[in-house]
Amino acid sequence: MDKLTREDLFSLEQYAEKRAEFRAGVLEHKKNRRVNVGPNLTLYFEDKLTVQYQVQEMLRIEKIFEAGGIEDELAAYNPLIPDGHNLKCTAMLEFDDVEVRRERLAQLVGIEHLVWAQVADMTKVYAISNEDLERSTGEKTSAVHFMRFEFSDEMISALRSGARLVFGTDHAGYPSQVEVPPEIQSALCRDFG
Repeated sequence: MDKLTREDLFSLEQYAEKRAEFRAGVLEHKKNRRVNVGPNLTLYFEDKLTVQYQVQEMLRIEKIFEAGGIEDELAAYNPLIPDGHNLKCTAMLEFDDVEVRRERLAQLVGIEHLVWAQVADMTKVYAISNEDLERSTGEKTSAVHFMRFEFSDEMISALRSGARLVFGTDHAGYPSQVEVPPEIQSALCRDFG
């Protein structure tokens, strides 16, 4: 999948005019790019459109219009766009209660390295997490992680043919897995080019 360039973006003025319509389209697009692994771990799969939305929002909020600032945002967000052999996501550990969140994040240290994807009965593909910087400590994991799942050509071919896709985690404190519904799998398969 191609990376975003400045030419792909709306100017701040254009974005102000198109924002409501663009946002609605992105939210609709995102409906089939979310996988809940158990009650508290959600994988939000990124692609060029979701990343463009994030960049446009950052430019808007920060009022960035100079070329250098725009390039900095593109450099920060472009790594989230899949490259044709992987799926990339923002993984969020979501707990409504602050105390429960603090306790559970302490119990789930290392979970980001134990999240996996599996195509049919093939070998599990474990997430490569937080390549930009470490987000966890020995005492607690972060509530947000950036993950990449690398798939072989054989796995991609099987997925395109309808083989089941399952996401899960082997963490002792959060053993969970879920089979991806067909409409979400179809949307994710488009990330393979």
